[in-house]
Amino acid sequence: MIDLYYAPTPNGWKAAIMLEETGLEYRPILMRLSEGDQFTPEFMKISPNAKMPAIVDHAPAEEWGDGPVSIFESGAILLYLADKTRRFAPPENDRRGRKELMEWLFWQVGNQGPMGGQLSHFRNYAPQDERDYGFKRYLGEYDRNLGVLEARLETRDYILGDYSIADMLAFPWAFIAKPLGASLDDFPRVADWRARIKERPAVQRAIDLHKSEQNGGRHRVDNNTILFNQSAASFKPKSGN
Repeated sequence: MIDLYYAPTPNGWKAAIMLEETGLEYRPILMRLSEGDQFTPEFMKISPNAKMPAIVDHAPAEEWGDGPVSIFESGAILLYLADKTRRFAPPENDRRGRKELMEWLFWQVGNQGPMGGQLSHFRNYAPQDERDYGFKRYLGEYDRNLGVLEARLETRDYILGDYSIADMLAFPWAFIAKPLGASLDDFPRVADWRARIKERPAVQRAIDLHKSEQNGGRHRVDNNTILFNQSAASFKPKSGN
């Protein structure tokens, strides 16, 4: 029913977690990012930013009209799936709940996620002699976002009170704190929240999806120009032949 264009990264896990949590039937399509699968004409019609995850729903709700619906960007995907299933998000008529949901979705995709991504780059993939400033800069920003989350969790178990797509978006970038060179020692509520989510069977299944294909530092700036040092020319779709 749903095609999931996926690679085993924190952003890929977000969509996989939601699909596993809802029990929707889906077909994972592994994206070999180091080989440039994201730049094929077929994929860029679905995701013009040439990033995964992306989904194609071949059986959307009736109000979407005829034909499949494609969605790119993890926050948009999770919101679409929450509305499709009426699960893991406040209903549209709950204006205050919906407002808080949007705030935390935008916080994750505009702050926590990008800062974690940059930290990962300078920790794992940048040239050795150029890592120090970037690593220190983004470790500070990563920790700042952990502090925001720590404060939010002071009076609740999950970001909105109940487990929701806000947690599914934020969890993957907290899950990999140690490989990023960060620590949750100063953020005990975040550590407890992370542990609660990690124990969920759906989350475990999502994280294990194509686990053997994780990059693990194999592809770096110095050995893969497809993944790194992209320019506007990178977004000229490759030939489909």
